Amino acid sequence: MHPGFAVGLVFLGCTSNVVFLELLVRDFPGCGVIVTFGQFLFIALEGLIFEAHFLTKPRAIPLRNYFIMVTMFFVVNVVNNYALNFNIPMPLHMIFRSGSLIASMVLGIIILKKRYVVVKYISIALISLGIFLCTFMSAKQVSSHPSVSDDDSFYAFIQWLIGIAMLTFALFMSARMGLFQETLYKQYGKHSKEALFYNHFLPLPAFLLFSSDIYNHGVLFSQSKPLEITHLGVTVPIMWFYLMMNVLTQYVCIRGVFILTTECTSLTVTLVVTLRKFISLIFSIIYFKNPFTCWHWIGTSLVFVGTLTYTEVWKNFKPLLYRKIKKQ
Repeated sequence: MHPGFAVGLVFLGCTSNVVFLELLVRDFPGCGVIVTFGQFLFIALEGLIFEAHFLTKPRAIPLRNYFIMVTMFFVVNVVNNYALNFNIPMPLHMIFRSGSLIASMVLGIIILKKRYVVVKYISIALISLGIFLCTFMSAKQVSSHPSVSDDDSFYAFIQWLIGIAMLTFALFMSARMGLFQETLYKQYGKHSKEALFYNHFLPLPAFLLFSSDIYNHGVLFSQSKPLEITHLGVTVPIMWFYLMMNVLTQYVCIRGVFILTTECTSLTVTLVVTLRKFISLIFSIIYFKNPFTCWHWIGTSLVFVGTLTYTEVWKNFKPLLYRKIKKQ
């Protein structure tokens, strides 16, 4: 498959997925669980048919290992989406999740006793400073909002702190899951399609714990204003339409990243994913008019420069640039 097709899927799927998520949480900030459930259910059903062949296909990785990985995967996804219920603006949510390299390095040092070259520590320092700047400025915006009283402002700030704590927990849990996944792939080989299916299929019973929340938001979604789909001649509540599009674009995003990792180098994957995040951030700021100050831009720049430095993009581009100049 042509790599350009995979790049297109990543940009189309992942960017539009963020847009539909923001459309959902703008009206219902606490809808993170029903969104997560919709995504898990769709990907699990697709995998059940096309990957697991209705559970008749033998597994490459033992089920007991999947239960450990699935628990972490489920918690990370639910906590990340549920954090949006705690005064976390979407731009900060995207920037904070870009800090996965920090958590991976910290856990790599603690658990795997890894050591890194100096440039890696510098890049992590840049990412950490960038996230700190964006977080600090968002905290000031929450605590000094002019339209709320002091008591409401304090309550909003406490909610924001809880949201930040949830994102931090999810960040490190995701990094720990990555290390565990890396260990499994070394032992049993890479079986990413199988892992994708079981990561979404096995946690489905756990959503029974959130059944009342899912039901309540389902009722609220059904009461949203109707949207007429002219070409199909049907009318659906607009929030159900947003959820359906979020689920479909999430699948396109995941498939695009999977194809990209098999067709392109890790450098290309990193560049595409980083650029996609930046475009999603710009769209969120402009289209949804999310508050974003000069300090936010400085922090964002530090995060992306640190990410590209960590992956040694500049080092890889030097030979390419040299060859181009030599040809001329």
